Amino acid sequence: MVQIEDMLFQSWSDLFRVVLVGTLAYVALVAMLRISGKRTLAKLNAFDLVVTVAIGSTLATILLSKTVTLFEGLTALLLLIGLQWVVTATSVRSARVARLVRSEPQLLVYRGETCDDAMQRERITRSELDTILRSSGLASPDQAQTVVLESDGSFSVTAAPGAAMAEKLPAGVGDKGSGTG
Repeated sequence: MVQIEDMLFQSWSDLFRVVLVGTLAYVALVAMLRISGKRTLAKLNAFDLVVTVAIGSTLATILLSKTVTLFEGLTALLLLIGLQWVVTATSVRSARVARLVRSEPQLLVYRGETCDDAMQRERITRSELDTILRSSGLASPDQAQTVVLESDGSFSVTAAPGAAMAEKLPAGVGDKGSGTG
């Protein structure tokens, strides 16, 4: 059975390992990212986001797993960053590769009208669309010129000409059943 003391503190050597390996891994990661360029962490699409999360997970594993050596961890980081560089460089040169790794932005509202087929394809509910609109200061789709689901998963909202911008409300405010509206 695990004792409380073992969960709070095991040894000074374990703490020293985390500090030493963490510092070295951090310095190496910063150097790798500087060499590979800003594009490595740009999160322009879902593929980029997955690589960014994988890099963070790998760094955490290097820090906390006693079974992963510093050099194994740095090799994993270098592999992820290298593959990201190769894929992005190749996608710039090849439309076929670009289509495989990048999703296209999707128009969800155009001139105040919802694009129901696109919303269904992207699995966006009307309630979620209303939340997106409110967070952009719009009360309804008819006040939007466009709402675009970008390839990185974010939303771009442009107001229709003459639409009155409301104060941005937090998500959930004004929803039916929330008790506020």
